[in-house]
Amino acid sequence: MFTGSYVALVTPMHDNGQIDYPSLKVLVEYHVQNGTHGIVSVGTTGESATLPFQEHIEVVKHTVEYAQGKIPVIAGSGANSTSEAIFLSEQMSGLGIAGFLSVVPYYNKPQQKGMIAHFKAVADATDLPVLLYNVPSRTVADMLPETVAELANHPKIVGLKDATGDLTRLAATQKLVPDDFVLLSGDDLSGCAFLENGGHGVISVTANVAPKQMAEMCNAALVKDFQLAKQIDKQIAGLHSALFVEPNPVLPKWALLKMGLTTSAFLRLPLVESELASQKHIEQVMRSSGVLS
Repeated sequence: MFTGSYVALVTPMHDNGQIDYPSLKVLVEYHVQNGTHGIVSVGTTGESATLPFQEHIEVVKHTVEYAQGKIPVIAGSGANSTSEAIFLSEQMSGLGIAGFLSVVPYYNKPQQKGMIAHFKAVADATDLPVLLYNVPSRTVADMLPETVAELANHPKIVGLKDATGDLTRLAATQKLVPDDFVLLSGDDLSGCAFLENGGHGVISVTANVAPKQMAEMCNAALVKDFQLAKQIDKQIAGLHSALFVEPNPVLPKWALLKMGLTTSAFLRLPLVESELASQKHIEQVMRSSGVLS
């Protein structure tokens, strides 16, 4: 199920900080229309760190409703407290989601054994599939391939989002996990190469603003037409870098406002609006990439 282009969807907000559900509906429908294979709702790009539990759950619930079963929705359920990750998973299990994306606990810097215990406890709390998420640049804790391999033995843990951007890490993990263990790139810059080297898909920030291109790139790669995949990826390569000039999701939110898909680029503190120079840069890249006329 978890192959192709999954968008790490932003959570649109009004200027007063409240969730903008009409814009969320627009975004979900935009991804359905443009071939996105699935949505990750309220992951780290969705500002999960600043959404209280009930709001987090409501955003996922609405995202599922707006998707109308046309594309699967994965719910972000990660936390740096195991009990909180379990609570979120239990609360969202009945919402009609396809599974969970659970990030390595951040700030705590758990040992590898701690990660194993954490993710097993989270997986034991649900009947739905769980995708692990390793992003050491944000969590300051790196889940090693051997740890992933041990967790892959759990019947509910079905895959990994690898945001290291390190293709040697992909190769090391592939040697240790079953063939049906899903390997997804969480790094847009190396996403195409990740697929060429045997990955199954991407969970993408770039897909927020270039969903059609990301989906087409993945479709080409999955049928091993890597020449076409690289050609498509080259067209949007500038976005992979430009969207991260400031911390994610600062610039994706501004880009979506510029595209007329949302009504505000509001972010919850401690994130603030992007700098004017960053806005000018991303606008130029969006035009050169063809996502903005």
